[in-house]
Amino acid sequence: MSRFFATGSDSETEESSSGDEITPKATGTTFTKQSLLLSDDEEDTKRVVRSAKDKRFEELTNLIKTIRNAMKIRDMAKCLEEFEQLCRAFLKSKTIVDKEGVPPFYIRLLADLEDYLNQLWEDKEGKKKMNKNNAKALSTLRQKIRKYNRDYESEIASYKENPEQSADEEEEKDEGESGSSSESEGAGEEGEEGGVSVKSFLKKKPASEPPADARKFLKGAADEESESDDEDDDEDWGSDTVDSGSESEDDEGKNASLAVVFLKKTQDGERQTSEKKERKKRHKKKERQEEEVEEEGGEEDGGWKKVRGTYLIVKEKPKMFAKGTEINTAVVVKKLNEILQARGKKGTDRAAQIELLHALAAISSENNLGEGILVKIKFNIIASLYDYNPNLAAFMKADMWKKCLDCIDELLDILFDNNNIFIGENIAEDSENLAISDQPFRVRGCILTLVERMDEEFTKIMQNTDPHSQEYVDNLKDEGRVCGIIDRLLQYLENKGSTEEICRVYLRRIMHTYYKFDYKAHRRSLGLQGETKSEQDQEESEGEDSAVVMDRLCKFIYAKDRTDRIRTCAILCHIYHHALHSRWYQARDLMLMSHLQDNIQHADPPVQILYNRTMVQLGICAFRQGMIKDAHNALLDIQSSGRAKELLGQGLLMRNMQERNAEQEKIEKRRQVPFHMHINLELLECVYLVSAMLLEIPYMAAHEFDARRRMISKQFHHQLRVGERQPLLGPPESMREHVVAASKAMKMGDWRTCHSFIINEKMNSKVWDLFPETQRVREMLVRKIQEESLRTYLFTYSSVYDSISMETLSEMFELELPTVHSIISKMIINEELMASLDQPTQTVVMHRTEPTSLQNMALQLAEKLGGLVENNERVFDLKQGVYGGYFNRDQKGGYQQKQGYQRDQKGGYQQKQGYQRGGYRNQNQNSY
Repeated sequence: MSRFFATGSDSETEESSSGDEITPKATGTTFTKQSLLLSDDEEDTKRVVRSAKDKRFEELTNLIKTIRNAMKIRDMAKCLEEFEQLCRAFLKSKTIVDKEGVPPFYIRLLADLEDYLNQLWEDKEGKKKMNKNNAKALSTLRQKIRKYNRDYESEIASYKENPEQSADEEEEKDEGESGSSSESEGAGEEGEEGGVSVKSFLKKKPASEPPADARKFLKGAADEESESDDEDDDEDWGSDTVDSGSESEDDEGKNASLAVVFLKKTQDGERQTSEKKERKKRHKKKERQEEEVEEEGGEEDGGWKKVRGTYLIVKEKPKMFAKGTEINTAVVVKKLNEILQARGKKGTDRAAQIELLHALAAISSENNLGEGILVKIKFNIIASLYDYNPNLAAFMKADMWKKCLDCIDELLDILFDNNNIFIGENIAEDSENLAISDQPFRVRGCILTLVERMDEEFTKIMQNTDPHSQEYVDNLKDEGRVCGIIDRLLQYLENKGSTEEICRVYLRRIMHTYYKFDYKAHRRSLGLQGETKSEQDQEESEGEDSAVVMDRLCKFIYAKDRTDRIRTCAILCHIYHHALHSRWYQARDLMLMSHLQDNIQHADPPVQILYNRTMVQLGICAFRQGMIKDAHNALLDIQSSGRAKELLGQGLLMRNMQERNAEQEKIEKRRQVPFHMHINLELLECVYLVSAMLLEIPYMAAHEFDARRRMISKQFHHQLRVGERQPLLGPPESMREHVVAASKAMKMGDWRTCHSFIINEKMNSKVWDLFPETQRVREMLVRKIQEESLRTYLFTYSSVYDSISMETLSEMFELELPTVHSIISKMIINEELMASLDQPTQTVVMHRTEPTSLQNMALQLAEKLGGLVENNERVFDLKQGVYGGYFNRDQKGGYQQKQGYQRDQKGGYQQKQGYQRGGYRNQNQNSY
């Protein structure tokens, strides 16, 4: 008995028309009756022969249907289970998928499933209604699908761009495959009258044939199927055509015909495969030959470019000069304008444009057209390099940056070698003299603008490079070249530039100098260079000190500049440079004389950042010089805000999205200072906290019982409170903990413990070793700790002593006797210590000052009057309808606490002692 059965008898076969079809229930594969010659006894069973491709794709389709049904009822557990089975089934189909490509219906499911899961994930109400299993399955499946879809990102993206087209292609493909699995290829190709094949019916000939050049790159569907049929045993069917009429007439040849149709002919298949391989080779060889011909004559196609068998319209590139053209200045200028016309237009290849300009410069040099036209081309090359990245936030790539520096150097070489070239922005294009006969040359352009843009690009490159990588170090090496270009331009403009241009280039030079510490000058000032000097030391000693350079450049700007911004920047840089090199008095006097602190809030943000950096450097300089109070005052505004990182332009703080949108964040990032110019924030905070400790601890000891005592540093008190709240006090680890521990020791007058907490190996490596004069700073700190600990000790324990010897104090705090004498004398004069000095015995005699009865009564009266005034204010508030009188309604409709502390205009809190600033009060009342 034959393996192949079909329903219906011979009479049915004869009566039915040649185009009737039978669709078996098992699959959607369609068969024609003429292609199946069945015996009379094969009536009861329906069997279909299917290829491996149909079997695998049917399995995938069934699983996809199950997943879609589970999606409709939100059964996530079922979705997860079926998706895992689908992945396994797809893995089994890998060989077929590699030949045929990923089926569109599979991509469609992956895209729809991911969107569906994202929608469910965002629906918080729906997630709450899910049971535990579904919620867990949703989370797991979402992670799996996101990870799985990474391999098919391009296919999913193309599907999402045009989902309707993808769905149509999928339907056409399904229809094309439905009847082709059992249909012979020959019947479809010949198209005989006796029967209409499925392939010839579905794959209609297009109305207009594509060009031969395009057709050779397009893959025919029939070739694909025949090629895959020959390569796969399960899909390999005989290709010989069978005449349906002859088969119906000859009943004896039915079984033979079945063998002809369904059995594989090995010899014919191998012969056909070899023929196809040879045909493919000839096809590829012909393609290569035609591509070579196209490349040779590509310029003659009139702007048509061939891409993978199709023709795309591309803009015609500007052609160089034809053969026989006389190369002169007018022709080169015309070609230059022709190239520049495409600048800025959409679709222009910027890299090709730069190459064309370089080629034009080479042609002008070969033909000796003079330096005028060469300078003009160089200007346009540099401008094109700057325009390569149209986005302002983007930075130049390394190759473009090197080309830009080389081009500017070449331009400056030309300008220095030829004194008869005049450059200016005010020169009109009509009045340019570029011909070699019309000397001196006159060229429209501004070399200063190009160098300023180059400097800005260098800053962008440093801002967008990881500061902890080797790449940052390599990029920073270019700063020497940038400074060299600025120096050369400075030398050129000093002879030929205007006063305004000289001020601008001087400021550029100042901005690259002010933040650098001059180690050569420092060594010379300390006398570290001995009699025997190496060649390098001699070269260094011959160079000009940065202080002299800064002084010369800044004084020129002070005298000649007409714009406030350049003068302001120069003053701030000059102060910064003085402070960096410990010239405290010059820096302080220049800051006070400039009066910049009065109206700096009206300056633009980069200038404000420079002002903040200068004030911080001024405070650090005062600390190094032992001016503790001046250091604290200079650093107070920056440190009390809690935004030192942002105010110094060294990073952005995390804020709410309402306060700063994406555009504002981009603008603020462009204002950031490059990493090599940063000020160490930990050093800054340590200097501030140590200064606050040296001021605050003696003040707290002197006014321990004073109710009106004010805080000198709120940040320092905050750190003390944080230290007191710790449940377990261990050895200090961070810088702040070291300062807090030292403060507690100073409160007790124990200066040795305080000294050990402030100056040790950990603090040296973190802070103190970063100063240029490390040892001098540490000695100054020890001296200040001893003096302030002495004052704290006297404030704290003066009530215990009747008298104390100054020699004892000198031994306790390891200070000289005159120093102890001067400290105690100053305390007595300022009425901080109620005592007197007994000169013969060198002792301090304490005076006990108990308040008299009159003074006690006066204090009690003052307290009662204060309580009475406060009660009167509460009653008045009740009459005005304020709730409870404890809160005062402000203008915005909120409530403001009236007692305790009140927020002042600067954002801090101010103790008010029962009175409210701006509230209802008598004329004689004071506000604290």
